Amino acid sequence: MIKANYAFKFLPLFVIHLLSHEFGLAEVSTADIMGNQAQEKSVHVERLEQSPRHHEWVEIPVGEIADGLNYVPEEGRSIKSFVVYPERSDNAPVVIAIHENRGLTDWVRSFADQLAAEGYLVIAPDLLSDFDAEFGETADFANQDDARTALYALNPEQITLDLLAVQAYGAVLEAGTGEVSVAGFCWGGAQTFRFATNTSGLAGAYVFYGSSPAETADYARISVPVYGFYAENDQRINSQLPATVEAAAEAGLTFEYEIYPGSGHAFMRLGEEPDASVGNASARDAAWVRLLNLLGKD
Repeated sequence: MIKANYAFKFLPLFVIHLLSHEFGLAEVSTADIMGNQAQEKSVHVERLEQSPRHHEWVEIPVGEIADGLNYVPEEGRSIKSFVVYPERSDNAPVVIAIHENRGLTDWVRSFADQLAAEGYLVIAPDLLSDFDAEFGETADFANQDDARTALYALNPEQITLDLLAVQAYGAVLEAGTGEVSVAGFCWGGAQTFRFATNTSGLAGAYVFYGSSPAETADYARISVPVYGFYAENDQRINSQLPATVEAAAEAGLTFEYEIYPGSGHAFMRLGEEPDASVGNASARDAAWVRLLNLLGKD
C-alpha cells in the first residue's frame, strides 16, 4: 500500500482523491494530506508568523555605484529584500544575510528574525530579484532546483553590485548604527567571502560552509576579519582550507575558523529541523553562540 501522505503530498488535492478512488487507497484523506503539508510548512514559517518583531519587504535600487565593474545594471533594477528590525531603544548594528543556493527561503528569513531577536537589524536580499521578465524573485520559481540553476547563471559582477547596493542601504538606515557585517550560507557563504574582496567598510564577514576565493591575490583586497564555520563531513569545502589559511596569512588577513564535529553541509538550516541529527543540531547551536560572540566583538 502506498503511503499517500508521503508519495502524494506534492499533488493537488483533487488529483490525490481521484487516485485514491481509482486504486483503492482508502487511507488517503484530506486531513492526512493537509496535516503533512502543515508539517512541511515548517518551524521556520511558524516562527516568522509568531515573531513580535517588525518585518518588511523593501526594494533597494541598484545604481552604478562601483567603479571598475564591467557590468551595467538594467535601468530601474532593484533588489527585493526582507528586513527585520530588533526590539531595542537604541540604534542597532546591521547584518546582511546572504541566502543559500536555494534562493531566499523561509529558513533564511527565519534566521534573519532570530538574529534580530538578539538585537541586530538584519537585511536578507533576494539575489534572484529581477532575474528576467518571467522570474522577479525566488518565490516565482517552481522549485528550489530551478532557483539553484538560475543562481548559478547570475553574472558575478551583478551580484557584487547588488550587494554593494544593500550595504549602502544598510549603512544609512536611521535605526542602524552605520556598522554593517555580512554573513552567508553555502553559496551565500562563498558570496560573503567574495564580497569581502570587492568592498570596504564592512565590520566583519562570516562564512558558513562556503567556498574560498581561488586567487591568492584576492585576499590582499580584504580589509575586515573573516570568520569561517565549517562542517566536519564536508570535504568539498574543507579541502580548500589549507590554501585559504596560507593565502590569508600572506595577506596579513585575520581568518579564524571552526570545524564542527559530526555535522554536515548546511548544518545551520538542517540543525533546526525537527528530525535534525545530533551532529547538525549541536553544530548549529555552537555556531550560533560563536556568531553572536564574534558579532559582539566587531
